[in-house]
Amino acid sequence: MTREFELCAETLQACAAASEGGADRIELCAALGEGGVTPSRGLLREALAAVRVPVHVLVRPRAGGFVYSAAEFRVMCQDVQDAVATGAAGVVVGVVTKDRTIHRDRMEELMQLATGRAVTFHRAFDQLHDLRSSLETLIDLGCARVLTSGGLPTVSEGFDSLTQLAQQAAGRIRVAAGGGVTLENAARLVAVPGLDLHASLRSKAAQSSVGDPLWQEHAREVSIDVIRGMRVSVHGAKG
Repeated sequence: MTREFELCAETLQACAAASEGGADRIELCAALGEGGVTPSRGLLREALAAVRVPVHVLVRPRAGGFVYSAAEFRVMCQDVQDAVATGAAGVVVGVVTKDRTIHRDRMEELMQLATGRAVTFHRAFDQLHDLRSSLETLIDLGCARVLTSGGLPTVSEGFDSLTQLAQQAAGRIRVAAGGGVTLENAARLVAVPGLDLHASLRSKAAQSSVGDPLWQEHAREVSIDVIRGMRVSVHGAKG
């Protein structure tokens, strides 16, 4: 299984940088500052027209947790269908119960609606009660990939758990490290056999005296050179 680097992108500039810089895939989302929510169909269409790499669409109806009402779940179902119909390579979803377990019935429904497209279970995984058991559930469901920081806020903090999860997966499901992945810690992460990397690599936010984000002029951009550096880190490593 060849290791992959995925750029998490919320703008067309980031998508173009991912394609030009050599990212293996894109996770398309909106509102990264809120942890990411479902992007618009217009953004997805333009991204697909502009890039040469697979685009996987985050399906998350709102920020703030992963326990959803019946109405919110219906929104997710429609968004999965829309992403597939528009041409996405896959979808990125996560639904949990109040008891911090995978909501299996809802995941099965979302996967059916994905009609064979790759399904990633996102970092809702890190809020689950038992990561090892949950990984086996995702494998049993047929998920292609899980995105995780090892159950802790960042990949650096969750490194030992990430290592254990990658070993447990043993090629049955892709495990991608996400949450604080940088060029500086990439070498340590790719030393773990089979571990994919996921990062936004956005430039640092400029200091501004304007409190209202509507008045901030510039989006945080992604450097092609930084993506190229990450590609070298990922594909220059064995595993």
